[in-house]
Amino acid sequence: MTVLSIRDLTIRIAGRPLLEGANLQIDDGRKVGLVGRNGAGKSTLLRAITGELQPDGGEIRLAARARLGHVAQEAPGGDVSLLDIVLAADTERAALLAEADSHPDPHRLAEIHDRLIAIRADSAPARAGAVLSGLGFDAAAQARPSREFSGGWRMRVALARALFLEPELLLLDEPTNHLDLEAALWLETWLQRFPGAAIVVSHDRGLLERCVDSIAHLDRGGITLYPGNFADFVRIRAERQAQQAALNTKVVAERARIQSFVDRFRAKATKARQAQSRLKALERLPPIEAVVEDTPVRFAFPAPEPLSPPILSLNGCAVGYGGPPILRNMNLRLDPDDRIALLGANGNGKSTLAKLLAGRLEPEGGTHFRARSLRVGYFAQHQAEELNLDGTPLTHMQAALPKATETQCRSQLARFGLDADRADNKVTALSGGEKARLLLALTTRDAPQLLILDEPTNHLDIDAREALVKALAEFSGAVVLITHDPHLVELAADRLWLVADGAVTPFDGDLDEYRALLAERARGPRPETPDARAEARRERAGARIATAPLRARLKEVEAALDRLSREDGLIEKRLSDPDTYARFKPEDIAWANTRRAAIAKEVAALEEEWLELSARLDAA
Repeated sequence: MTVLSIRDLTIRIAGRPLLEGANLQIDDGRKVGLVGRNGAGKSTLLRAITGELQPDGGEIRLAARARLGHVAQEAPGGDVSLLDIVLAADTERAALLAEADSHPDPHRLAEIHDRLIAIRADSAPARAGAVLSGLGFDAAAQARPSREFSGGWRMRVALARALFLEPELLLLDEPTNHLDLEAALWLETWLQRFPGAAIVVSHDRGLLERCVDSIAHLDRGGITLYPGNFADFVRIRAERQAQQAALNTKVVAERARIQSFVDRFRAKATKARQAQSRLKALERLPPIEAVVEDTPVRFAFPAPEPLSPPILSLNGCAVGYGGPPILRNMNLRLDPDDRIALLGANGNGKSTLAKLLAGRLEPEGGTHFRARSLRVGYFAQHQAEELNLDGTPLTHMQAALPKATETQCRSQLARFGLDADRADNKVTALSGGEKARLLLALTTRDAPQLLILDEPTNHLDIDAREALVKALAEFSGAVVLITHDPHLVELAADRLWLVADGAVTPFDGDLDEYRALLAERARGPRPETPDARAEARRERAGARIATAPLRARLKEVEAALDRLSREDGLIEKRLSDPDTYARFKPEDIAWANTRRAAIAKEVAALEEEWLELSARLDAA
């Protein structure tokens, strides 16, 4: 069954056409990711589907009796509890319950109760509570009035209302923007199980790869539907662009050949007929279509000066804001090449830990060490509110680097895609993504050895997020990430720290295992007998004893790889210095090259052993 049909849709904003003759059909159960450049009209199309915006032409048809669910622009507020706000989204249930309380006709009451059973009215509170719980509200929070929550948390309630309805067609516009990683992972699982159709606008590539089965691409006023997820879309589009480029090349060559014949023989009477025939052939050739390549987005972090490990350590430290500590008894260490993502629900202390590592908060108790020349780049999304709206990116950079020349300031901005034109625009004219780029440029202006990024992707589109991933991979310093983007965590983080229950502990697993842990917690504790608990303890103890030699050897291999990597880096740096060849004998240079070759062999053997040990440990 077709849930949504869009035919010959035309939408103009201030006279500028966004969509012209666009067509799209969505069948029941299909989940579609809606993508396109910023300003292509994605959010505008959703507003047209909900009826908030009247199109200039064409039609949008929703299946009869199909319910449409979308997240309201205004977050609910007032004295009503969160649970009641979500339950009120089902207007039919609310109306039937109200009628049942006052209707005198027993026949009508029987009809009402039959309908309440059909729409599962009795299970509604449990279902609403499960959605709210998945989005980060525990039972106590669900009973509190909405006015006690900030705007970001209220937007989660608005999302919960849309999900609770379980409509035939669900519209989601950047649904993870107000979520933490845990809630984003829960939403992915919910969408995968959702039986209805959905249109999802998102810059979260992981969401578009795991939760949709089609991609609708808004481009040049039209909508093209691609089968598969976002990765399939990228591949198919690249193939089509390559085919179009090849066809264009052939058409250009054929046009040139025919035109050459016409030019040579047009004036000759004996060839006039053939020349006329060639002109008609020239008219029949297909038009040359432009192969539009998006301008590649590139980020580049300045290379920091190397430091010896550790660059920072905490031993038995606590941190807070003058009252009871938020985090206690922390024993943490950061090395120059660490890539760490912080896990844990909002409110557990991730941002507090980030401020401590950045030096914005002082530790309470314990001992701590910070390398003397350590420079920290700290990115926090709220810093966008502190920008001077009348200033430009260039004036901000000049204020941050008072000793730098204008060329140096412009060069730092260009590292993050703020070219000459954007560098001179007022901040008020910058998009959210451009402001995020400016903040990244300011954060890294003095080549920090440690980058702390707190939600850096909130306003970055898919291309900019991929550019950030590549820049982090090339960055030679340490990175600590707080993000709701699972794709960024998977590609940019090597280690995970769990911030929960007032503590910070290493999470011994990857993001898939963390997803499994969250799913297990959501199911709740299973009752265990004393004998079962004792048996489980014995099994865990036995497993630890059996795998201890494997884990010990794995640590030895990792340490050896780390040592060899540092040694190879030092030799490479020495060999790349022109002064080396003037100060050292040829045999010393030869030895250095021989040593690098030996290191490469050792690393290859150790990496193979590491893979084997990891596989055995996973199997155990």
